Amino acid sequence: MPIVWNEKDRIFHLSNSRMSYLIQIVHGKYPAHLYWGRHIQVQQPSSILTFKGRAFSPTTESGDKNFSLDTLPQEYPAFGNGDFRNPAYQLRAPDGSTITEFVYDSHEIFQGKRHLKGLPASYVEKDSEADTLVITMVDSMLGVGMNISYTIYREFDLITRSVSFENRGNEDVEILKCMSMSVDFHESDWEWLHLHGTWGRERHIERQPLHHGVQMISSARGASSHRHNPFVALLSKNASEEHGDVYGISLVYSGNFQASIEVDPFEITRLSIGMNPFDFSWRLKPGEFFQTPEALMVYSAEGLGGMSRTFHKLLRSRVCRGVYRDKVRPILINNWEATYFHFSEKKLKDIADAGKDLGIELFVLDDGWFGRRDNDKSSLGDWGVYQKKLPHGLKGLSEYVRKKGMHFGLWVEPEMVSPDSDLYRKHPDWCLHVPGRHRTKSRNQLVLDLSRDDVCDFLIDTFTKVFSSAAISYVKWDMNRNMTEVGSAILPPDRQKETAHRYMLGLYRILDTLTERFPSILFESCSGGGGRFDPGMLYYMPQTWTSDDTDAVERLKIQYGTSLVYPAIAMSAHVSDVPNHQVGRTTPMLMRCHVAMAANLGFELNIDKLSHDDKKVVKEKIHQYHQLKEMVCFGDFFRLLSPFSGMDTAWMYVAPDQEQAVVFYYKILATPNPPFLRLKLRGLNPKKLYNINNGEQPFFGDELIQIGLALPLIKNDFTTLIFHIKGCQAP
Repeated sequence: MPIVWNEKDRIFHLSNSRMSYLIQIVHGKYPAHLYWGRHIQVQQPSSILTFKGRAFSPTTESGDKNFSLDTLPQEYPAFGNGDFRNPAYQLRAPDGSTITEFVYDSHEIFQGKRHLKGLPASYVEKDSEADTLVITMVDSMLGVGMNISYTIYREFDLITRSVSFENRGNEDVEILKCMSMSVDFHESDWEWLHLHGTWGRERHIERQPLHHGVQMISSARGASSHRHNPFVALLSKNASEEHGDVYGISLVYSGNFQASIEVDPFEITRLSIGMNPFDFSWRLKPGEFFQTPEALMVYSAEGLGGMSRTFHKLLRSRVCRGVYRDKVRPILINNWEATYFHFSEKKLKDIADAGKDLGIELFVLDDGWFGRRDNDKSSLGDWGVYQKKLPHGLKGLSEYVRKKGMHFGLWVEPEMVSPDSDLYRKHPDWCLHVPGRHRTKSRNQLVLDLSRDDVCDFLIDTFTKVFSSAAISYVKWDMNRNMTEVGSAILPPDRQKETAHRYMLGLYRILDTLTERFPSILFESCSGGGGRFDPGMLYYMPQTWTSDDTDAVERLKIQYGTSLVYPAIAMSAHVSDVPNHQVGRTTPMLMRCHVAMAANLGFELNIDKLSHDDKKVVKEKIHQYHQLKEMVCFGDFFRLLSPFSGMDTAWMYVAPDQEQAVVFYYKILATPNPPFLRLKLRGLNPKKLYNINNGEQPFFGDELIQIGLALPLIKNDFTTLIFHIKGCQAP
């Protein structure tokens, strides 16, 4: 049984064949954390915890001078009744106090996994895939119940956690903080890793030793953000790509978040993640529920690579949904960097024609097709076709593209409004704002208030019409600014701090409705590139524009860091023009193609103006990508050389049956008189023979793993190589 309840010792053991997670109800009240890691058999579980009185740690239970919540490793701790560490939650009672005393009331164990109302989450297709434990806690004085949910998957080394609150009393209660999970590790000899950045250089890797006190990442921007991804990991100090213990936590949420790690004086490490409590509160009326987002908790005994492959498989198959979940994605051409706002119908047709000739499958019309949109100063909110540019409308252009044998896609930015728009002039109160305060603009636009049902209904109706107006098979959903003046005209003063979360609930409702109405559309998420690259958005849109920075060199770091959590099939990568529009660098077409081929391949440049040689490279690489894309999209991913460590980057994808693999190698800057290098591969069948790039000499898998693949001497900057490895018979 994946979840066993030992009633004698009051211990829950959640396990699959590789992982165990143990919880004990101490003194019949307090869920304590015993263990999380490799699968174990427990003979004496009650001996895992030891207690000793500590000076200035209050004695919580009368008659037990050695017991204190201040030193107990807990599962979901509070503040104010003995534990002085960072709490997982805090509620305000009707009398204004913030002291709570939730104690164990009951529990439920069942097969399967329940949906979270109004929120994205991982799922099961059969109840037999997972088992769930719900521990119910009650504060009898406050009249509030708390359900702490744990789901363990049988085929993934993963536990999901979330919490719901139910007001069973007669008066309002205010939630001030509610993390999705908290766990107290019994030691502190860890390093921690997170993904930081900003626009144009998202998800760079930072790894540091833990220190005493609190270390934290967060977003208060109204989105998961370019600055920090909602992910954090604890690593044993010897952990590498393939060895050592790693605990990775990711939040299925697209708004403000906080991930916190606290090391206390007794070397207990408290890790939590959830909605950011800064500028948040939620009034819970009698009879109402509040649900936190879900946290994905991955354990790997095989280093960062094992953690990543678990995240990849889960996100790909049990977070992403829809008809495209299990399909390779079309190769696209986007007109943005080719034309920006300045295009005509003829120019778009020329780009589509050139794309078709090179083997591209999808033409995407980007910003500038609606209202009077000649720049970014107007028309967001006015989603009628700009007839001056498109005299035959979206329908006419899409029909032209489809007659060419290509699919047609469209860019939209539904969550924003331009002050210079008919929508804003008609409904100036529909944006986030505080009455009497200045309305801060970014990219000359404001944010629509999606906490309002009328605004959400308007967007659902508007884009139902837009997506029905032509043969649209792809939508790029952009969001190009973060929230300021976070207030809503329809919420009372005591509920204004609910606005940012209500916005996310409104956005999720819109996405849920539109993706259900248009199941054949491939939706791609975008937020100025990668500013909302998170599992919450992947639940509705199975791929994300990885970054606005399309420079091949910078993309190595961005895609490498992104791969810590997200699979290649979730990343969109485009070949763009040179000098690059973000950093001014010139790289060869071959390198630009090889970097983009490591994800969902696309193009974003004036393709009809390419040189003959570049067109030849593009055509060859599109043909090669068709041979490799099944492995890129669905293979097991292995990072081999890090762009954060030197001038060489390498990664590889191995087909699930280990019959094929593809290795991508990138040299940024060449060195004079270089040494001979061998690239040690991973993931192959050690006993199987493989052929490399149709060469005559086969190699055993263990040769390529232990000795490595010999690389040629490289004399030129920006040199890239692809090795297609295929299983073969002995000669």
